[in-house]
Amino acid sequence: MRPEIRAFVVEQLDDMNYDVEGIDDDTTLGPSGVDLESLALADLAVRVEDRYGLKFADDESEKLALMTVGEFTTMVADRVAGAPSDNS
Repeated sequence: MRPEIRAFVVEQLDDMNYDVEGIDDDTTLGPSGVDLESLALADLAVRVEDRYGLKFADDESEKLALMTVGEFTTMVADRVAGAPSDNS
């Protein structure tokens, strides 16, 4: 599941007109990596939510900016695999 999610994330970044050449699991989503700004992070989060039926908390956006592509992919895969979701 993780490789599929990673491919989806990179595909979405490409669709959002970010340079995906050379992106690997150690590339950060925020500054000094992909360099997603808060609006782009929100867009990516919504795309992942829609595709995988997840919900990110509003206060997670700052944390997402500090994550690497690998960390983000693993977090999404863990949630998809059935880690308890917090929909309350």
